[in-house]
Amino acid sequence: MSKLIKPVSLVIVIILSLCCNRHPSVQYSHTIGVTYQNLQNEFVINIQDAMRNRAKELNVKLIEVDGQGKAENQISQVENFLALDVDAIILNPFDRYGSAPVVSIAKREGKPIVVVNAVVVNLDKADAYVGSNDQEAGRIAATYISQLLKGKGDLALIRGPNGHSAEIQRTEGILEILKGYPDLKIIFDQSGNWDRTQGLELMENWLSTGKPLQAVIAQNDEMALGAQKAIEAAGKQNDILVIGIDAIPDALRAVKDGKLCATVFQDARGQGILALELAVKLSEGKRVDHTNYIPFQLITKENLNK
Repeated sequence: MSKLIKPVSLVIVIILSLCCNRHPSVQYSHTIGVTYQNLQNEFVINIQDAMRNRAKELNVKLIEVDGQGKAENQISQVENFLALDVDAIILNPFDRYGSAPVVSIAKREGKPIVVVNAVVVNLDKADAYVGSNDQEAGRIAATYISQLLKGKGDLALIRGPNGHSAEIQRTEGILEILKGYPDLKIIFDQSGNWDRTQGLELMENWLSTGKPLQAVIAQNDEMALGAQKAIEAAGKQNDILVIGIDAIPDALRAVKDGKLCATVFQDARGQGILALELAVKLSEGKRVDHTNYIPFQLITKENLNK
C-alpha cells in the first residue's frame, strides 16, 4: 500500500465515497476509483453519466473525483484510491505527460487501471485503453470543410489545450488533410482550452482584424459553439462555416438549426460503459484487449436524425 497519502484529499474522497453510497448496507460487487480530467467539460460529464448508469446495473460502487484540469490533482487522487483499497482504477487523463504517473503508481501497487478517452505517454503500461482515434476525427472535420469550400479559402483552427493528447492527434489529422489542399490556408491558429467562452473570445479577436475568413475548425464542440456565437453576433453567419467535434447536445441542436455545418460524433456513452466493464473484468482477473477504439462519425443536417 502506498504511503504517499494527502490527509485533506483523502477526507474529500471518503466523503465523496459515502455520498455515492446512500445505502451503506448494500453489498457491492466491486469498488472502482475514477478520476476525471475536468467535470466542467460536457463531454466528460457524458462519460460520467454513462459510467454511473452502468455501475448501477452491475452493482458496482464508484468513487469519483474531479481532476479540475490539473494533472497533479489526478496523481494525488490515485494515491487516495489506493488508501481506500479500490479494486481497479479508471483514469480520464488531463495531460498525456502530467497524468502519466497515475498509471505508474497503479501498476506499482498492483491495481488494474483503464485509461479512457485521452491518452498518456505510458499508455502501453495500462491494462486497457478505451477511446477513439483522434487523428481520424481531425481528418473527418478537415475533409468535410475542404469539400464544402471546394479546396480554396482561409481557415481558423481552434485547438484544445496544448499538449493534450486529443489536441495533438486532432491537429495531426487536420494538417494531414490540408496538405492536399494548397489553396486552403490556416490564417488563425490558437488554443481555446476546450472552453466555449475562450472560443468566443478568440473568434471576436480574429474577426476584429478584418481579415476574410471562410471556415473555422474547432477541435471540440464547446469551442465551436463559442466561435459560432461570435460569428452570429458579427452578422457573418452566412459567410463563415464552423465545424466541431464530439456531438454534444448543444452542437446537435446547432447543426439542426444550421448554425454549425457539422460536428464529428464521439461516443461518450460507449466509452464510459466499456471503460467500466473492462475495469470490472480486470478486477476479476480476466483478460481483456488492451486497445479498444470506438469509431468517429460525421454528423450533418442530412444524417442528424439517424
